[in-house]
Amino acid sequence: MGTEQREDLNVVAERAILVALTLRGERISIDDRFAELIALTESAGGVVVGHLTQKRRLPHGKTFIGKGKVTQLKELADSVNATIIIFDHDMSPSQIQNLEEAVERKIIDRSELILDIFSSRASTVEAKLQVEIAQLEYTYPRLRAMWDHLGQVTGGAPVGIGTRGPGEQQIEIDRRLVQRRLKQLRREIDEIQQRSVREVEKRNNDYFTVGLVGYTNAGKSTLFNTLTSGGAWAHNQLFATLSTRIERWELGGGTGVMLSDTVGFIRRLPHHLIASFRSTLEETVHCQLVLIVLDASDPSAMLQLDTVEKTLKDIGAEHQPRLLLLNKIDQVKDSSDKLVWVSRCPDAIQISAVTKEGIEELTEEVLLAVIGSVQVVTLSLPIRASKAIDFLEKRTTVLDRAWEDDRSMYKVRIGRNQIEQILSRERHVLIDGEPAIEQIEKLWAIPEETGACCHLPPHRFGG
Repeated sequence: MGTEQREDLNVVAERAILVALTLRGERISIDDRFAELIALTESAGGVVVGHLTQKRRLPHGKTFIGKGKVTQLKELADSVNATIIIFDHDMSPSQIQNLEEAVERKIIDRSELILDIFSSRASTVEAKLQVEIAQLEYTYPRLRAMWDHLGQVTGGAPVGIGTRGPGEQQIEIDRRLVQRRLKQLRREIDEIQQRSVREVEKRNNDYFTVGLVGYTNAGKSTLFNTLTSGGAWAHNQLFATLSTRIERWELGGGTGVMLSDTVGFIRRLPHHLIASFRSTLEETVHCQLVLIVLDASDPSAMLQLDTVEKTLKDIGAEHQPRLLLLNKIDQVKDSSDKLVWVSRCPDAIQISAVTKEGIEELTEEVLLAVIGSVQVVTLSLPIRASKAIDFLEKRTTVLDRAWEDDRSMYKVRIGRNQIEQILSRERHVLIDGEPAIEQIEKLWAIPEETGACCHLPPHRFGG
């Protein structure tokens, strides 16, 4: 296979054959795997013209699929005029090279396909840097299999005056160029990441932060636009969102949170992408509440939930409170299917980002997470505590006001978390005539935690 063909890894307008092996221990069905691989291929701009599958205990060492299947794949590619073959697996450089020579077609594995999609979607400077880093890290160990020009290019036999030297292979030059470029890109991305970390820390100090996470194409961006002033690009394709978008979500009563929409997760997301998109995922790692958006209409929803949980663990976002949102519930027409979800995940909230079903319940749950459980109390605080008084007037339900000497008396309906916010503004606060700290422990005694649904970690909303 020629160098030019191997160098062009773009999938746009390619006629593609998809290949998947059923290996020992595979949990996801072959139909679901092909459905996802078709969506990935179409997201990259390719056209699927054929499928091939094989059952094996382990992949073939040289060509990944067996010898007979290699012949069958070549015949299929010739008959449908395919220009590219895409595997739903990660393959070694030598396996790709051997197959390309046998079938005379370009071979792309799963990671390479996802990288191609990310490359076409990247629009911000940060996203472009992250994608290029991931591509170079993927390419570096594959250089020997990818290029034909690996002979010595300097030194050696008589090739002219001034060219004699110790000799160097093209592969060594390529690797050095890749390392040099990676070093430069990492410097640039480190500067962006340091700035991003500072911005995230400041935002968490100033606001309550909520992160939308989920499998790609679960409807996160559509939900984001429903809950906020919008602006996120929502499209029915995989990885429509690569850059984090943050907007204020008004919960009512003067209370709001900062909501972030981030890149979607997918089964076997290349580790190079997880590493290079770390700064994009910082919002999720440090947010104070995680909303897991799940496409309830997808037959593979539970396996997708497993993938989301595993990815959250991989990036270090496993300790925050979580809420599970069963999105696209309007597309679940059979009432028995809805009952299955109720039995599986009784604490999950059924919503539709399109029809807005369940949005009110979701808003109430998030508001509870922000303010904590509510009590009616009388607060006594110094008249000079202007910031705390302003907070009471704007963020709580004031039932009565009175003034005694140099103190303001407010009878309010207030949440535990709001009390703690007031104490951060003013220490000299009494609750029902008693020191605030003691009264918080009495009035907002925290019950024992109970497990949440679908093996998610326990969550507690301040009371």
